[in-house]
Amino acid sequence: MDTGTIINIGILVLVVWFAYSRFKPAKGLRNLNAEEFKSHMGKPGKPLVIDVREPNEYKGGYIADAKNIPLSQLSRRLSEIPQDRDVLLYCRSGMRSKSAAKILLKNGHKEIAHLQGGIGAWKGKLASK
Repeated sequence: MDTGTIINIGILVLVVWFAYSRFKPAKGLRNLNAEEFKSHMGKPGKPLVIDVREPNEYKGGYIADAKNIPLSQLSRRLSEIPQDRDVLLYCRSGMRSKSAAKILLKNGHKEIAHLQGGIGAWKGKLASK
């Protein structure tokens, strides 16, 4: 094998690893469809619903009773999320909520679920400011 082939294989391995690490499911995160998400919102103990989109996205329409804690601010606002409470996360498509779940899981949160497909999959009414 020549050097160019080895370099190409190395680059391919890095791209595959990056894609896998970015899109793999977060261990401990439950994926919920819109019906399951809505059902979980009404569970005893009232789970904390967190919209991890940016404030301008949140103002355009959000799930009622959701608290806006953007992913970009989550690490410094962890004290606002009790560890003894179930947490339901959502974003626009489901990617940021997975990233948020990884942060919460690393910081001791146990019961975390997210809306698979994000707010685009939501079938209920949206509130707005």
